[in-house]
Amino acid sequence: MEGEEVCLPVCDACRQPAVYYDRNKGGHLCGAHLVSGIEARARSTIDRYDMIGGGDRIAVGLSGGKDSSALLILLSKIVPGYRGASLFAVTVDEGIAGYRDETIASAIALTGRLGIPHRIVSFESLYGRSLDAILKRGKYHPCTVCGILRKKALADVAREERADSIATGHNLDDEAQSVLMNYLRGDLARLVRRPGERKGAGFTRRIKPFLEVSEKEVTLYSLLNGCQICLPECPYAGSSLRSEVRSMQSSLEYAYPGSSLRLIHGRERLFGILDHDALGKERSHCPICGEPCSGTTCQACRLLVEISGENKDNKKRFTT
Repeated sequence: MEGEEVCLPVCDACRQPAVYYDRNKGGHLCGAHLVSGIEARARSTIDRYDMIGGGDRIAVGLSGGKDSSALLILLSKIVPGYRGASLFAVTVDEGIAGYRDETIASAIALTGRLGIPHRIVSFESLYGRSLDAILKRGKYHPCTVCGILRKKALADVAREERADSIATGHNLDDEAQSVLMNYLRGDLARLVRRPGERKGAGFTRRIKPFLEVSEKEVTLYSLLNGCQICLPECPYAGSSLRSEVRSMQSSLEYAYPGSSLRLIHGRERLFGILDHDALGKERSHCPICGEPCSGTTCQACRLLVEISGENKDNKKRFTT
């Protein structure tokens, strides 16, 4: 009613105005305690999975979006605590009209602010054509092509820069969706792949420090650290299996708070039961690019050869 005092929620830890309500734990947090809690959780995840060690050189996949920007900020605070470890950022310009310009500008501004070395590479320079040009044929699924070639681009730069690992901004929601997708596909080998596992010579590890931090928390972390979060969405988003699984995961998390985290912890219980090496395919090296792969040729080179239709030219272009 008019004239009545409105009581706004306050942080359970310090009684300052709250910015976040944790539906899983049932508590309110102010900006400072939310940020410190996220950083503590990420540091715990890093140490539990041995994601970072002393002297490691880490390539951070920086799209310029909220998740990858939050990751770079987080690691800029955490990595100095690991003696001799260092960071550099890699931005891949897929060549998506009306989308990439703003996010690349955001990535450049952030790396400049943090004083972190930054490399920008493009599909055009690496593969001879942009994603938009590849998709004009109407033969390929956008997310499949983009995912395969972006992953290769990051791996190539990481190898050139002699990085020990590639850090990506995948959060709890992303990981829960991956678990569900692997169940739906019956892909047990991927299901029991340990986060940040050391695969041996030739492989660059992939680490996910936000593994147990929700998308909403990552968004707030990015915002509270001064990042621009109102950026354009990829025009190709929403046309994949993941988009359908995302809706499923979001609905489950809303109805049953903590479902996503339980999915992740449930997968961890399988690590000691199922043998990833026994489930996976025998590893070899791609004859075109030399990268380790499961099968005779890596996914990226198979795709690139198919796109160009000229095996000889691709073999020359993509040999490392």
